[in-house]
Amino acid sequence: MEAPLFDSTDPGLNDSVYEWPPRPVGWQTLQLEHGIWEDEYLLDLVEWTAAPACVADVSDSSVALVTALDTNGRRWQAWLNLDNAAALLVEEPEDVDDVSLWMATPEFEEAIRHKRAELDAEVPADAEGALVWASAAGVPATAQQSRIEELLRSQETFAEELFDALVDELGFPEADQSSPQP
Repeated sequence: MEAPLFDSTDPGLNDSVYEWPPRPVGWQTLQLEHGIWEDEYLLDLVEWTAAPACVADVSDSSVALVTALDTNGRRWQAWLNLDNAAALLVEEPEDVDDVSLWMATPEFEEAIRHKRAELDAEVPADAEGALVWASAAGVPATAQQSRIEELLRSQETFAEELFDALVDELGFPEADQSSPQP
């Protein structure tokens, strides 16, 4: 994302938007307060800037859904921290009256293992999508798919740090670390 985009945001919104250290060549990472971002904004952002964009929807710093879109309409998504994503995505049976009781059962653990395996099976395609998106964003193709897969399978404690590492590994210029992240 390019910095000029954020200079024109609604003044009331600016209090809920925090800039991370900028990256060279105009790329910018922002952190928005909970509830501000909607999925349809990604298409609007790409159309408005005429540049690819990527969003990580982070939940309690423990899991994130990364969604990216390029200017040709190609979209990819990937989960960060697959164990937590599996727990979030597992469907509860219809006959469960108390979810907290179901979460303490072996059936719940098996459902998480099954969902985790499903998510893990998607990692190679997710990594390939990330590389295609980065290339469309004009990033030199230096990233290795195996390293992207490793990051997508990582259990890094903070999803924000994992997202930052993913962007770095995709080959985007590293952020200027002289100014701290929020």
